[in-house]
Amino acid sequence: MTLELFGRGLAIGFAIAFALGPIGLLVMRRTVDRGWAYGLVSGVGVAAADAAYGAIAAFGLTAVTQILVGIDRPLGIVGGAVLVLLALRSVRDTLRSGDGPRARAEAPGAADGLVAGTTGRSRLRGLLGAWASMLGLTLTNPATILSFAALFASIGAGTGGPAGAAAVVAGVFLGSVGWWILLTGAIALLRARLTPRVVRGLNLVSAAIIGAFGVVAVGIGIAG
Repeated sequence: MTLELFGRGLAIGFAIAFALGPIGLLVMRRTVDRGWAYGLVSGVGVAAADAAYGAIAAFGLTAVTQILVGIDRPLGIVGGAVLVLLALRSVRDTLRSGDGPRARAEAPGAADGLVAGTTGRSRLRGLLGAWASMLGLTLTNPATILSFAALFASIGAGTGGPAGAAAVVAGVFLGSVGWWILLTGAIALLRARLTPRVVRGLNLVSAAIIGAFGVVAVGIGIAG
């Protein structure tokens, strides 16, 4: 039974991660712009947030669910504002770089801390920052828990006691991570074949879409 619930969790985690939204676009943009490691760690941050919401649904923590749903408007505004700021920063950095990530890698004080010449400590800080930023950004979307609750109810993944719930949560996390490994790996392979001009264009287009998602989220939060 536990193994079966783990398999169901894998399916849930993979399916929810597969649904591309602003978070998925942001992970893709980071992979194109800064490389596979940065993109994958960002995806793992999303998977950690998915697992947290999965745990709330699997363990039946209705009180926590009610709190999150009750503050969905301010959380949505915060998350949307962060998306807008990230989009603006991406546009600024892309326009300054001129030729995308290659030129940025030669610029002093690159923000990601993953360019040539940085120390191992700076690289680690950059990766931790990528993970933490995506974790926080994903957690500001409490509506995600409703998706988990609906999926859990539809496939019967909320049964099996604490051991079963833990198996589902582990499956959700690994299923989500599996998707991000596939996605960022494929993008990293294509990235080496992209010209600087194409990368620059992709960065600007993705930033515009991410910013639009952010504006909509803020508008919905304010309008209620």
